[in-house]
Amino acid sequence: MIELYMHDILGGSNPTARPVTGLLGSIYSGQVPFATPVGFNTPQGGIPLPNANGAIPTVNAVTGISLGTGLAGTTFAPNNNNNNAQLGPDGLGLGFGTITVIDDVLTSQPELGSQIVGKAQGVYVASSADGSRQMMAFNVLFEGGEYGDSLNFYGLYKIGSTMSKLSVIGGTGKFKSARGFAELRPLIPPGQVSTDGAETLLRITVHLHY
Repeated sequence: MIELYMHDILGGSNPTARPVTGLLGSIYSGQVPFATPVGFNTPQGGIPLPNANGAIPTVNAVTGISLGTGLAGTTFAPNNNNNNAQLGPDGLGLGFGTITVIDDVLTSQPELGSQIVGKAQGVYVASSADGSRQMMAFNVLFEGGEYGDSLNFYGLYKIGSTMSKLSVIGGTGKFKSARGFAELRPLIPPGQVSTDGAETLLRITVHLHY
């Protein structure tokens, strides 16, 4: 069993994930008229439009990035029925079809500044119309140490779920022909904030046979 902590950071001065296609990707690259590079910031004095359910998608207060862009989902404002805020998809379907390229840091402990054991490089795609699923395909490249070499992962990440499972579909070096699965659990980033982007922290527990 291998345990890793994956840091997926959108925006800020040192992002490790970037939307490259779809509406959100166009907004990040400035291809949509009147777009701002940081996302869906409501202009000063402007009024955000709610969706059909009366929910207003919010943005990260520091970076201005729509939280529906990445793996964290969106925090909704309470609706007219006085329901509590909840974590879920983007509500407007803005993220559907967005491809996000990642070069995420993997550490041995939850803290972003702890020992780096490798990188997760690949893509995730908003594959459901409501933004609740991300299809993930990436390689974990270990940086020497106990393991070395790489593992390949593929599967669906469920936003708002306590755990998602991905398949291990191969590897290189000592992990050649590896098979198994990985459990992905979202965590709250601990301690002092060490990035000015919007971070999603995932604990990855890998179960292998090879």
